Amino acid sequence: MPYIMPGAEEIVGLIGKDLYEIWVGLIALIDKDYDMECIWNSGGKAWKYEYKYRRGGKTLCALYARQNCIGFMVIFGKEERAKFESERDVWSNETQSVYEKAQTYHDGKWLMFEPKDTALFEDFSRLLRIKRKPNKNQ
Repeated sequence: MPYIMPGAEEIVGLIGKDLYEIWVGLIALIDKDYDMECIWNSGGKAWKYEYKYRRGGKTLCALYARQNCIGFMVIFGKEERAKFESERDVWSNETQSVYEKAQTYHDGKWLMFEPKDTALFEDFSRLLRIKRKPNKNQ
């Protein structure tokens, strides 16, 4: 059952003002290129909230929030992993490290980032482009 969207005040109280600015920036980064259905859910055992971007039954990515921490997750299937690996040298060391350490499940490789600033936003944008072409008019 989808959650009622928490207010900005609640999110700021949970993750803190500095991370909230990163959170809002990340949403703006995604919303600039993608027109998606956005769904709030419980974050499961590890997170308080999940904010998922979906379209046509497929998930683009999800943002997560818990006490003093935010998460950004993209799941890559076989073709997406091959694309990432074919251009491995263009990615930041941190993105490569997250990719290497990511658990691979039957449905793909789960890349979970815990951004503390906007340094990886360009990588995030490129990861999303591997997952799906932007569908907003540029």
